[in-house]
Amino acid sequence: MFQATAKGFFVASGRFACRGLLLSIRHYCKKKPASVSEALTGARLGENITVQGWVRAVRAQKANLFLHVNDGSCLQSLQIVASSELQDSLLTFGSAVEVNGTLKESPHQKQPFELQADQIHVIGECNTLEFPFKIKERHSLEYIRQFPHLRSRTNAFSSLLRIRSEATAAIHSYFKENGFVHIHTPVITSNDCEGAGELFQVESSGHLQEEDDNFFSVPVFLTVSGQLHLEVMSGAFSRVYAFGPTFRAEKSQSRRHLAEFYMVEAEISFTQSLEDLTQVMEDMFRSTTEQVFARCTEDVDLFHKHVARGHRDTVDAMLKKKFPVISYSEAIDILNRSSQKFVFPTDWGCDLQTEHEKYLVKHCGDVPVFVTDYPYELKPFYARDNQDHPKHTAAAVDLLVPGVGELCGGSLREERLDLIKSRLEEVGLEDSYKWYLDLRRFGSVPHGGFGMGFERYLQCILGVDNIKDVIPFPRFPYSCLL
Repeated sequence: MFQATAKGFFVASGRFACRGLLLSIRHYCKKKPASVSEALTGARLGENITVQGWVRAVRAQKANLFLHVNDGSCLQSLQIVASSELQDSLLTFGSAVEVNGTLKESPHQKQPFELQADQIHVIGECNTLEFPFKIKERHSLEYIRQFPHLRSRTNAFSSLLRIRSEATAAIHSYFKENGFVHIHTPVITSNDCEGAGELFQVESSGHLQEEDDNFFSVPVFLTVSGQLHLEVMSGAFSRVYAFGPTFRAEKSQSRRHLAEFYMVEAEISFTQSLEDLTQVMEDMFRSTTEQVFARCTEDVDLFHKHVARGHRDTVDAMLKKKFPVISYSEAIDILNRSSQKFVFPTDWGCDLQTEHEKYLVKHCGDVPVFVTDYPYELKPFYARDNQDHPKHTAAAVDLLVPGVGELCGGSLREERLDLIKSRLEEVGLEDSYKWYLDLRRFGSVPHGGFGMGFERYLQCILGVDNIKDVIPFPRFPYSCLL
């Protein structure tokens, strides 16, 4: 005998005194719906299961009804076979359904298992006349980009999102396995990490009484990088990393730039070698790519077959070879010896442009290449001074990759108090960065770090031309849909 009370019902002597409780227990005991990916493994062959998803294809015959249902768990859809008596006028391409039936072996080789339906319930209807995607039609990435609220319904973009999710997990896995501590760096900051001034300023609205009253007491911005905050943490942890959104107020409409994008950033203490940084960049690239290709085979193949034909060979070549390293001075010599005419100048001291980066990658065999020791004046205030004369360079490195250009950028940080102090005075930031000098006063160590654009990484391994097609909701000048 037991007693229990909840929301007004009472149970006694092993009998249910309230029908509401009986219904509640039945609901609790209801079997969890099977995912399409689970059903396609055949693990529940012969069982009565429920599948929920969206109709990707529908075909009616005299005796039978055939549906292909997908729930986003994998690229492949599950074939549903039902009696024509279950036909419903609301059962159309794009509609959301719940199907109950028995999982059976399929007589067709392309579909090892199928669901023999007993019940089909249309949960959400779809007006196919107005739906922008058409059955059995492969839409271009440019076309589906117009519908950010609906493009996840397409095979291409749902594959992209699964790949993006797996790549995120692989990056976290790499850092965890290599002793890095994950740091949540702030989105709102009072510092301009790059010193370039391309920031979105954050302002409160509507509730402050005084015009000169500021919510944070100082001007604040959306972060362009979590690097400076990682440097703070590198005073207590030997290896740290961050992975989050960053923002640039650049009015660029290029295929490589976004106003909001994701950055993978790492900082390593007790190092005086750029090689320590390049090793992490290369290992992370390889480890992440191998995991994505192993766990998202069908999704990656879709891109390599229909978006960038033959790109798999390019990526496989990247993974087989060690990434070469050249100095900035060597890169300038290569460009100046080239017969190719460049739009931008290639004099020593100029910044490398996309056309230069892509040429250098091709010159090195269409594999990623590290370029080191850039002119000191080209790099931010925190880059370590190589103190080499007459060519004054910084201990900085960029990773250039096929089809994209710059993927990673990093440097050793200037840990010498006198040099960083004079550099901050030179660029007029000494008042704003007194705390940064404190890092050099109290237990400073040689350290360095880098950042990788996550969307550019996805462009690189998938062969996607436009960066707007590898992020769920692209933000760029004059466009902020949703």
